[in-house]
Amino acid sequence: MSTAVAPERRVGEWTPPLDADALRLVLARMTAWEPFDIDEIFDDLDTVIGNQPPPADTTTALVERLRSHLKRLSDIAVADAQYPPTGEMVGLIERGLPIRAEPTPAGHRGVVGLARRLAFVISDLVEKLIDARYIQGAE
Repeated sequence: MSTAVAPERRVGEWTPPLDADALRLVLARMTAWEPFDIDEIFDDLDTVIGNQPPPADTTTALVERLRSHLKRLSDIAVADAQYPPTGEMVGLIERGLPIRAEPTPAGHRGVVGLARRLAFVISDLVEKLIDARYIQGAE
């Protein structure tokens, strides 16, 4: 039987992958995160594109939600480099960028028009994302 001992291996000191500020940022993002709700998107689309125009007192808030939906859907489309967005998705994202950046008009009719332009892009993008299985449709 051999009594030889393997040489001691030195292992470098472990350092955490993130510093305290980066961890605070991760925590802030996690606490602000809201789950993806396709039903909410469909409800907002129905409100905008439905038979009746949305009520004047809720239209500005609706436009802000639509902007948020479009940003989130655009982020989903480009999130995974392994599965890049289709040309149609990229076209819809590019079409939506200037609409999302438009200032909210003062009059109700203008706000409804902006909401509808946003809604049509969102509707088309949702359809493409569901077809490509990036997201699941409503159940």
